[in-house]
Amino acid sequence: MSNEALSRDLALRIGLAARTLPDTDPSRLVTVLVDRIGLPITEEGLAGLMVKDLKTAADGELAEAPVDQLKQALSLLKGESAGAVALPEVRPLAAGEMPGSIRVACASASGERVDGHFGSCPRFLIYQVSKKEVRLIALRSTAAEPPPADKNAHRAELIRDCQVLYVASIGGPAAAKVVKARIHPIKLPEGGEASEALGELQRVLAASPPPWLAKVMGLAPEERARFGAAG
Repeated sequence: MSNEALSRDLALRIGLAARTLPDTDPSRLVTVLVDRIGLPITEEGLAGLMVKDLKTAADGELAEAPVDQLKQALSLLKGESAGAVALPEVRPLAAGEMPGSIRVACASASGERVDGHFGSCPRFLIYQVSKKEVRLIALRSTAAEPPPADKNAHRAELIRDCQVLYVASIGGPAAAKVVKARIHPIKLPEGGEASEALGELQRVLAASPPPWLAKVMGLAPEERARFGAAG
């Protein structure tokens, strides 16, 4: 592909989209796009893409990629999110990694910040957090979803595997849906970097987590009792 065939803006979109997909670099993503829409890669061609196109193109090159990550990549390819900031790198979690950790969702509108409203944020950043490590394991887009009958319930379901939610703001009915899904919501009205909030959470995990959190971490009953007494 010649430099003229791919504008700087489209090259940036492809680079950002590739970062949201596991084990995918820009050249691999370009192979998929060319197979589906041909050359040159254009705004018009990208606008007509659907998630199923990414999954089936190039003999299923991206068939194993999670649907939520494909949706995020598609949003970036179409320029719906590329004008904001570069998204952070995802490192998927393998089975058995990070024992004694919890899963945390952060409502985000830009980069790696907690600055989103639960009902309108374009994505949730999903972290695995232990006493010693914080790892971004997924980006779950809300932008490509059709409007469900109950948006709050749908978003709570999107992060159901998490135990904690950091959010800049959340309404009462939405918070009730989150709690019903056994997720503990924490509001950060001023927002801030996700790393700061998660760093504080790490300190809680290492010191004296509340009993419910100790249970999630897989601590033995006697250890949970000790934490409860300490509180």
